[in-house]
Amino acid sequence: MTTRSRMFVLGVLIALVAARMAGDRPLVRESRAAEPPAAKNPHGEYREDCALCHSAKGWKPVRISSKFDHGRFLPLVGAHAAVSCMQCHKSLDFAMAPTACVDCHADVHNGELGADCARCHGTRSFVDRNDHIRLHRATRFPLAGAHTTLDCEMCHRLAAPDANTYVNTPSECSSCHLENYQATADPDHDAVGFPTDCVQCHDQFAWSRARFDHAFTGFALTGAHVPLACDRCHAGGVFTGLSPDCVSCHQDDYDGTSDPGHAAAGFPTTCTQCHNTRGWDGANFNHAAFFPINSGVHAGKWSSCDVCHTSSTNYSDFSCLGCHPHSDKADTDGHHEGENGYAYDSNACYGCHPDGRKE
Repeated sequence: MTTRSRMFVLGVLIALVAARMAGDRPLVRESRAAEPPAAKNPHGEYREDCALCHSAKGWKPVRISSKFDHGRFLPLVGAHAAVSCMQCHKSLDFAMAPTACVDCHADVHNGELGADCARCHGTRSFVDRNDHIRLHRATRFPLAGAHTTLDCEMCHRLAAPDANTYVNTPSECSSCHLENYQATADPDHDAVGFPTDCVQCHDQFAWSRARFDHAFTGFALTGAHVPLACDRCHAGGVFTGLSPDCVSCHQDDYDGTSDPGHAAAGFPTTCTQCHNTRGWDGANFNHAAFFPINSGVHAGKWSSCDVCHTSSTNYSDFSCLGCHPHSDKADTDGHHEGENGYAYDSNACYGCHPDGRKE
């Protein structure tokens, strides 16, 4: 090697040593390739073992392991436990998933009841009727009967664009049932002028079981009067000023009775003296106050009034002589020989035998 060659090699070695001492990269290019930059985590700041959801065979399909505890971030209970991940996690950056109810559930109350859904709703179901019924007890209108089966929108309907739907909803029956009131024909509530306070006659279970306490009118409904339709007495829709007298409805019954003929005999029209509201048959006239025909020797000896009352137009007239051996005047006279005041006459018989006995 020549002197010049030795000097060149020495200079290169000195330069290399100087570069290393100064901390510079060596002038000689390294043979291995540079490492690629680390991939960005698509799940943002989430740091868990990838094997909780992914397998070594590939990133897809994703299968969430039972070891994954969502409760560390947000407990999934009730209906939330069955919701697919993508319904809440619109982005793979899990930290961006919403946690407020209104983020996923549209506020159908338009802000009237606040944003805290949990005050009325649970995670089991947004339409948990039992919870709604319980909460409704704190309002002016506790739910009962048929009202407990209704959807909220049946009563909470938007009346006007700027009106509230849930707050300050009217609690009067007519606010929901005015059409029922106007359509009722038996009786015609609107024409008659009935009050719109439905609870006076109806309950919350069914319209058809209306109960009006007729006793407040001074004419309590009993017996056969109870099942009658209103228009049987209140013809023409007249509900005020009606007479409580029996004959005001039963004049035809009075006139048509033949045994005995009430009209011909001049019977009073106060039907309750003999009849009750269970039915016309089985009239109970207190005949014992005049003469005992239902007890003693006369019980069962007659079949109709005209057996004794021979005049259909005068029931103060009666005959004793149509029965017994009294039809034989001579025989009767012989049995009463020497009796003071005796006469072969029914009034004379009654004068001595007012209780129907022989003595």
